[in-house]
Amino acid sequence: MAQGHSIDEYLETIYFLAFPIGEYTPHGTGSPPLASRVAEMLGVSRASAGEMLKRLEAEGLIERGARKEALLTDTGRERAEHVVRKHRLIERLLTDFMGYTGAEAHERADLLGDTFTDEMIERIDEKLGHPDRCPHGWPVDPEVEQRENLELSPLAALGPGARATIVRLAEHDGELLHWFYDQGLVPGQQIEMRSSEPAADQFTIGLIDNGAPDGERAISEKAAAGLFVKPAASDS
Repeated sequence: MAQGHSIDEYLETIYFLAFPIGEYTPHGTGSPPLASRVAEMLGVSRASAGEMLKRLEAEGLIERGARKEALLTDTGRERAEHVVRKHRLIERLLTDFMGYTGAEAHERADLLGDTFTDEMIERIDEKLGHPDRCPHGWPVDPEVEQRENLELSPLAALGPGARATIVRLAEHDGELLHWFYDQGLVPGQQIEMRSSEPAADQFTIGLIDNGAPDGERAISEKAAAGLFVKPAASDS
């Protein structure tokens, strides 16, 4: 239900949908309204998401666009970017100092966000040496993230034979995030698209280690849409 998620969690979710890439991109011209996408990503009912969206609008954090879509206001965007940066730094604290895996860190960072003050976050950032990215490859600085979006594409968009490097992992689905790590589909991993069958919900990719083949993985369309890659120079 709506009360199970904070305003900041809703803003973080809307932020991903406001700067879409791959899994976060609207699904065609008949894509569901924002309330449905937010509900899907947070695992709540559409009614609960709709109630919270009304609250965010009343508080001046979102506004309705020309087609009644919800848009972050300047205040809402600033707060959302603040939440995103905080979350990513907490994830790095958990992986770098406490030994959590990347997937575990994401789940625990969701729970810990409200326990850290802004002053504590700045100290964490300094202690970590001002890291550039969270464990899943997302830039800590949202402005860097938004510029980098132009250089990336979802794995699902690659054609057979294309090579790329995984840069980021979609993180809103905890089970999928765990699966990425279990399969070795992590930032920095080089891959090659072996076959692409979207209609059959299956893609086959080859892992590459130092230029040599290092096994194959069969993945679903959802997983392929949640792996954000930078195509090799010859394939871009």
